[in-house]
Amino acid sequence: MNPKYNPLFQPYTLNNGVEIKNRLTVAPMTHYASNPDGSTSAEELAFLQGRAQNFGLFITAATLVSPEGKAFVGQPYAISERNLPSLKCVAQTIQAQGAKAILQIHHGGQLAVHNLLGGADVVAPCANPQRHARALNEEEIPALIQAFANAADLAIQAGFDGVEIHGANNYLIQQFFSAATNRRQDQWGGSLENRLRFPLAVVDAVNAVKVRSGRDDFIIGYRFSPEEPGENGLTMQDTFALIDALVQKPLQYLHVSLWDFYKNVRRGADTALTRMQLLHQRIGGKLPLIGVGRLFTADQILAAYQTGWAEFIAVGKAVMMNPDLATLIADGHEAEIVSEIDPNRADRYRIPSNLWAQNMQHLAYLPPVKGNSEWQAVDI
Repeated sequence: MNPKYNPLFQPYTLNNGVEIKNRLTVAPMTHYASNPDGSTSAEELAFLQGRAQNFGLFITAATLVSPEGKAFVGQPYAISERNLPSLKCVAQTIQAQGAKAILQIHHGGQLAVHNLLGGADVVAPCANPQRHARALNEEEIPALIQAFANAADLAIQAGFDGVEIHGANNYLIQQFFSAATNRRQDQWGGSLENRLRFPLAVVDAVNAVKVRSGRDDFIIGYRFSPEEPGENGLTMQDTFALIDALVQKPLQYLHVSLWDFYKNVRRGADTALTRMQLLHQRIGGKLPLIGVGRLFTADQILAAYQTGWAEFIAVGKAVMMNPDLATLIADGHEAEIVSEIDPNRADRYRIPSNLWAQNMQHLAYLPPVKGNSEWQAVDI
């Protein structure tokens, strides 16, 4: 390995005593490849092979906690004991490559796809006719909180090293937190304090499962999006309030969802500074932060880490393009890392067919395709 990349391979000890072998994380990637019943497919397992090698943490694709929250074709499930064989297979596949296996637990809320729910209602904090979503009644909300706890219990039974609570990207948890999607007038909405109630209740419920299991070494992380567009969308001030609450909880890490690691604040804080810098300052060392966003080469990953704005650096698109990304860096072959998908080399990437077809449409949230000059990251 080129010695300049040594900082990326330094271990880090979490607050529960678990050592993560290096600062490299595989970001959660939706692969659209699980079977219709949420079980692991051959395509999914092929995608996982090698991609966790030489990474410290591997965070899985968003995994469904309750049937009415399904947001993707090919989404994996952590709903019942029927899902345990597949969950065990995924955990063991990742761990066999030397990384800590983290199950991301997810509910789509109003972004659930009506046609995938088998007649169940799309539910959300508030009604959204455009999404065929009805408002949750107050009696239904505790069951959804418990669904996240149940998924964490299944993760423990399956042998995962931890879970990541998916509170980002406008899905259910963020819908409760954001004034743009939560206009409730009960204890679950209205004031900032009330809008924080659901995310924090999920954290508490997941941690309660960990405590009951006696698994002090189980890792709990929380992923969040720092800002939203629109008049009532989340601002950095809102997110600072979320961070202030989360660092008081028995979490092991926070994980920001960003398209661009270096993107400046939109509003609610100093717009001359980056979101990453201000988030890290606000956390104040109480928890490690995972940063992410348009980091494709070894030098870009190293430079992001050396800003000091994140204890871990996550990569997603780069891992899609390079199934052996961290190994290339570790073995001194970083010059072989590619920054575009070659449409004539499908065999190299082992990307599931549904995801590959989307990538060939040059969608902005997927890696650049060789020969397509129009690709650009989405500004969120």
